[in-house]
Amino acid sequence: MKLYSYCLRFDDGAAPNPYWGFCTLAICKPAIRRTAEAGDWVVGIGSKNSPVGDISNRVVYAMKVTEVLSMKQYDNFCRRSVRGKIPDWTNSDFRRKMGDSIYDFDSEGEPQLRRSIHTEANRKKDMSGRNVLVSKHFYYFGDRPVPLPEGLLALIHPTQGHKSRANERYRRKFVKWLEGAGRKKNKLVGQPQLKDRIMAVTEEECRSSCSKQDREDDERVRTC
Repeated sequence: MKLYSYCLRFDDGAAPNPYWGFCTLAICKPAIRRTAEAGDWVVGIGSKNSPVGDISNRVVYAMKVTEVLSMKQYDNFCRRSVRGKIPDWTNSDFRRKMGDSIYDFDSEGEPQLRRSIHTEANRKKDMSGRNVLVSKHFYYFGDRPVPLPEGLLALIHPTQGHKSRANERYRRKFVKWLEGAGRKKNKLVGQPQLKDRIMAVTEEECRSSCSKQDREDDERVRTC
């Protein structure tokens, strides 16, 4: 089991996407998506400059990877079983807008980009992740993040990229802490931190802003 941790600077409901009974990481964080396996944990820790204040020592979400799918397999899975993960920008339901199955593999050649939180400028980074991480065993706190105990502050990775090798000694301790407090898994404790901001702007403003933020966040990858 590996434990990946990173700074989740933009908690927008798309990456991760905690809706419809599955927490999924289908876009952004390509280095983690390429290497994580079933049984590994992925932890998003808050940002110093988040919409809800300095939460740089708090867990926004944690997911135990229960399945790894190729991006094409994920598209087929969503068509068949979880259509809510396919983005629908005409829908007033925030969950439908922020669907993370943003690439349509139904035709020959390159997959088509659906109207979604990303633009063509994100395609190269998105596709370089190759896989989608799926979890039926997750904890999502969103705008109500949970403070890390003193003994787990070493998981914090305030810069771009992620930690994995350096977390080896903390793996079991983290899981014991997370699951030992009576928290219910697969339940949204809070809402995405950027939800109100996203709902208040136009589609074009949202796509432009989110695309740029995610692109810059994935530009420089530092792993330790």
